[in-house]
Parts: sequence; C-alpha cells; structure tokens
Amino acid sequence: MSELKDGHRQRLRERFLKNGLDGFHDYEIVELLLALGTPRKDCKSTAKTAMQKFGSLRNVLEASPKELQEIDGIGPNNVFGLKIAQSVARRYLSDRLEKRAFITSAQDVQDYLIHHLRDRSREIFLIIYLNGRNQIIGQEELFEGSLTASAVYPREVVKSVLYHDAAAVVLVHNHPSGNPKASKEDQTITNRLQTALDAIDVSVHDHLIVAGNEIVSFAEKGFI
Repeated sequence: MSELKDGHRQRLRERFLKNGLDGFHDYEIVELLLALGTPRKDCKSTAKTAMQKFGSLRNVLEASPKELQEIDGIGPNNVFGLKIAQSVARRYLSDRLEKRAFITSAQDVQDYLIHHLRDRSREIFLIIYLNGRNQIIGQEELFEGSLTASAVYPREVVKSVLYHDAAAVVLVHNHPSGNPKASKEDQTITNRLQTALDAIDVSVHDHLIVAGNEIVSFAEKGFI
C-alpha cells in the first residue's frame, strides 16, 4: 500500500513539473501541499475533506492553523505546507510590485492588493509610494481597524511619505464586508489626505478600495 501511495504522489509531482498546475483539481493541489509536512502519508482523502469543509482552494489557504487542525489527519507539519505556499505567493506578488511602473504594471498591482487584502477581517489602510517616474518604490500598511476620518491621521501619512521620499502615492484600503461602494467617510479621508499631501507637493494618483476580488478606483469614479 505504501508503494501505491508513493507512486501516486510521484505521478502528481511529475505532472506538476511537466505542466505546472494545469489540469490539477484543487484538492490535488492541497494534497501536494499537505504532503510537504508528511511525505510518507496518504493525504488525498484529507485534502478532499479540507476542500469540502472550506469550499475553495483560497479558503483552505486562508484558514487558520486551528481551523485546519480540526480536520482529522492535518497536524502542525501539514499546516506548514499550506502556510508556506500562501506566504511565498504573497512575497512573490509583493516583489513583483516593487520598482515597477504603475501604469504599465496595473495588473501586478491589482493582483497583489487583492491577494494581500481581500481576506483580512479588519480594515487596513495601505500606501503605495511612487517616485518621480511613477515607479513603485515601496508600500506600507499604516492603519488597521475601523477606518474613520478621526482614525487616519494626515500627519502620520505625511511623515511616512517624506520618509520614503515619494513624489506621488496611491492610497489603498479594504472593505472586509465585500461591499466595494465608497462611503462618505472614505471620501472625507481622501479629501483630507489630498489636502495634506498637496501642501508638500505630493500627488495622490488614486485611492483604491479592495472588496473581495473587486477593486474600485476613486480616479475612475471621478472622486479624485
């Protein structure tokens, strides 16, 4: 039986090395990741159980270690395989974001922001810093929690922008509710930050709202 399991896993690896993840079922991807933690154990049925419980590959990767270990057959070593894959994906997208021209890599920016923010349970306010050639020179999470006009401090934003020596910024925050509509509070925050940054000759190119897999642009809506 052990040889059969090893043969099945080897075939999955060979398929991946030949064609990437094309043709893989989501449960097979989970199976490969679980096997990183327990290479001698059959993880197929456990992977299927995880998919049934969480409903999607994304939800499996975003589940907490505690939630994952509620499934029979998943221990700390298996959780490692899932979490390292998630963390590598985030680092990869973040690295692609750095030093890229914003206009020519808009999809890179959106991919990173959606992956980084869509499943956060609290509101996050993030700034993307641009140089004079519109290249991304960094990004930083500045505020977390209920983002009201009184909780987002223009002084802190200005200080951070000056520290990064940015010529322009893109403001970003998420809506954990999944509703992409900009609130009056969102517009108030944007106006206050625009005023503060105008005073130091820094342009606000856009304010993006991440809601699930959707991104709403203030610039496209005419709010900026």
